[in-house]
Amino acid sequence: MENKDAVVRLAALAQETRLTVYRLLVTAGPEGLAVGRIGDALGVAPATLSFHLKELAHAGLVSARQDGRFIYYSANYTAMNTLLAFLTDNCCGGVPCGVDTRHCC
Repeated sequence: MENKDAVVRLAALAQETRLTVYRLLVTAGPEGLAVGRIGDALGVAPATLSFHLKELAHAGLVSARQDGRFIYYSANYTAMNTLLAFLTDNCCGGVPCGVDTRHCC
């Protein structure tokens, strides 16, 4: 992953509503949630929610799929894991830490 890609993803998450939407979608699993259910769960107006979902999709953190009249959004777990790997790439001086991270950095 390039620094610029990480910056785009981190910037998308650096807003409270988007972070909350993203965490909800991660919790929802691969099937995701319909836009209406996301809005209902978070109490976000449709226009506002649309803006935030667009930003998350632009960053590659979520994907959308249409099913009949509904649009479902789901977290892109590959993008999330790639970002996490990028952020921890140099942990412990580049030596793999394993599961026990108490001795890292």
